[in-house]
Amino acid sequence: MRDPHAERGSSTAETTIIISVIALVLMFAVVVGRITVATAAVEAAARDAARQASMARTASEAEANAASSAEESLRSRGVSCEALAVDTETGGFAQEAGTPAVVVAHVSCTVPLEDVGFPGFGGGMVREASFTSPLDPYRGRQE
Repeated sequence: MRDPHAERGSSTAETTIIISVIALVLMFAVVVGRITVATAAVEAAARDAARQASMARTASEAEANAASSAEESLRSRGVSCEALAVDTETGGFAQEAGTPAVVVAHVSCTVPLEDVGFPGFGGGMVREASFTSPLDPYRGRQE
């Protein structure tokens, strides 16, 4: 026959283990949620950047419009980047008017994850997206 007092601390140990596992699952959910939100925001920023670049008259104006649009898009969605890079392919501006052409915006954002405190997710995670937008073939362009 077992002594009921011999297993007195086992429920405390089990509770501690269960609480630890639940905390890890919640922290993992926060990390996954942050990455998912950042991915969607970077995709939207690339789309906005390409659209704004396609409305410019010159390649340099397109690059400036794309960069400012991507920054504003990410800011409005509450995503902060440790490092933000906006690269715009503006070769379409060299095409003659009447010729179909496109502008492509590439957005890269390093999402900080240090504040989450989940093991193995120190530093940041890079999220990247690209979007292509057509240039109006009947509007004048300048390289």
